[in-house]
Amino acid sequence: MTVIAQAPALRADLRLVARMVTDGARVLDVGCGDGDLLAYLVATNNVDGRGIELSQTGVNACVRRGLAVIQGDADLDLGDYPSDAFDFVILSQTIQATRAPEQVLSNMLRIGRRVIVSIPNFGHWQVRLKLLVHGRMPMTRALADPWYTTPNIHLCTIRDFLDLAQTLGASMERAIAVDRRGHPHDVGDRALFANLFGVEGVFLLSRN
Repeated sequence: MTVIAQAPALRADLRLVARMVTDGARVLDVGCGDGDLLAYLVATNNVDGRGIELSQTGVNACVRRGLAVIQGDADLDLGDYPSDAFDFVILSQTIQATRAPEQVLSNMLRIGRRVIVSIPNFGHWQVRLKLLVHGRMPMTRALADPWYTTPNIHLCTIRDFLDLAQTLGASMERAIAVDRRGHPHDVGDRALFANLFGVEGVFLLSRN
């Protein structure tokens, strides 16, 4: 089956992810959903793209688009991949839904020469305010499910993720906070500002 050549429209964090991926790279998209990012990278970056997705519905959607995607669980199956098998391993808006985020990220750093992760930021000022004022778990555009049905079991902030990367000894090549309008801002030494005003975080890591 031939991959659809037309590149799909992408949400803000995925556009940033795509810009970090070099042309012709070997890419593994973990938790690739229905394959929007993977299809975009194949069409525009000419990557050798592979995907792993837990949902059978997502896998079926990817296969219909001609994408090389298998059904699998990031918590269980990443350990089976050989080291340095890919140039980039991507995990977008998914690490908070894994059972063992530290292990998942460690495996990604082993499998790929570079790792790209995007997260919803639970430290955003509106999330804090809603929790303070209403005393209930907040719902936002990035955190759209009520607490009793959400797949997000390990919510974190931008600063939390920076700490995790440091704990694993990863080199943070770039850290970006995405604001409510989808505009990117380099975190740099302004982690407190990014944590308050970033709706999402996008990170490019590599092994030291």
